[in-house]
Amino acid sequence: MSGKRCNSDEDTMNGESSKRKKSIRIWVDGCFDMVHFGHANALRQAKQMGDYLVVGVHSDEEIMKHKGPPVFSQEERYKMVRAIKWVDEVVENAPYVMTLETLDTYNCDFCVHGDDITTTSDGTDTYHLVKAAERYIECKRTVGISTTDLVGRMLLVTKSHHERDETKGPNKNDLKEVGLSQDGRSPYTGTKQFVPTTKRIAQFSEGHEPKPNDKIVYVAGAFDLFHVGHLDFLEKASQYGDYLIVGIHSDPVVNRYKGSNYPIMNLHERVLSVLTNKYVSEVIIGAPYTVTMQMINDFKIDAVCHGMTPILPDVDGSDPYEIPKEIGIFHRIDSSNDLTSDMIVQRIIRNKFLFEERNKKKEAKEVYIENMIRKQ
Repeated sequence: MSGKRCNSDEDTMNGESSKRKKSIRIWVDGCFDMVHFGHANALRQAKQMGDYLVVGVHSDEEIMKHKGPPVFSQEERYKMVRAIKWVDEVVENAPYVMTLETLDTYNCDFCVHGDDITTTSDGTDTYHLVKAAERYIECKRTVGISTTDLVGRMLLVTKSHHERDETKGPNKNDLKEVGLSQDGRSPYTGTKQFVPTTKRIAQFSEGHEPKPNDKIVYVAGAFDLFHVGHLDFLEKASQYGDYLIVGIHSDPVVNRYKGSNYPIMNLHERVLSVLTNKYVSEVIIGAPYTVTMQMINDFKIDAVCHGMTPILPDVDGSDPYEIPKEIGIFHRIDSSNDLTSDMIVQRIIRNKFLFEERNKKKEAKEVYIENMIRKQ
């Protein structure tokens, strides 16, 4: 495969960044459907290779033509990518096949993409032109997360993705029922257990403490299938202060108040998804459901915010926001966006057949191409 390869998160373009005087502009493009921390990690790695990151996002029409129906609309996807903290600029309706003309139009030096396979509807490598011109660099794909995987979890309606024991991951026979190819297994598409590390969390964290006079805002929730509804809420919450802390509830807590197979994403996946957001300063992993006075004092919280969704009582029947309300720091926020994780799941279920067919075709194509590469 032509082009350059980034073999680790710390790699840059063989030292070129330090040798060149001009600012290095990097191009990344993609569908960015159901934007998750895997997408964000690719953008983080790409940003390390240069100074300015331009992200092209494909339109609904282009995705439908080459892959199948997207879960999120193009406007939703544009907005989600703009809110990722490593992104400097978003190009809407980016061409599906990367060209040198596109790189030059946006004054970008290189195109960066993960080490998975991306092709057009007829099997053409979408990056063949920039690879031939040696203006292409590969970064490492985040193993254990993909849009296909998330869609599969929603269609399976099981809780196996909550398990930390990888031997208890989703049953492979069940996966075939949600549309993965039975002609072989692609190394890029499918369900694998995501294994969190402290290194990954550190890479996603801002790592800075609040300043002495900063007003600290706290919000809490499941933040499952991180979407534009969450994004609009966090943007509004961030306006109540200078430093936004987000508490992420544990899997058992979320399952208690959401039921069914929720959360779709496990705790560490949800933590990483929230940490990609530019409005978020810090995350509390496995935050308690009730906001106590001790928590308020320990984190020096000045404002506690909640959206317009109903507030369910804690296991003992108490109001989880009773203390913030009593001391006058509780605020309800209307983000003007009623999108919920439930609504996303319903989108998938309504189009179950289309998504199953999309997953089958995607993996079958990847298996075929991978076999051809091995024969070369």
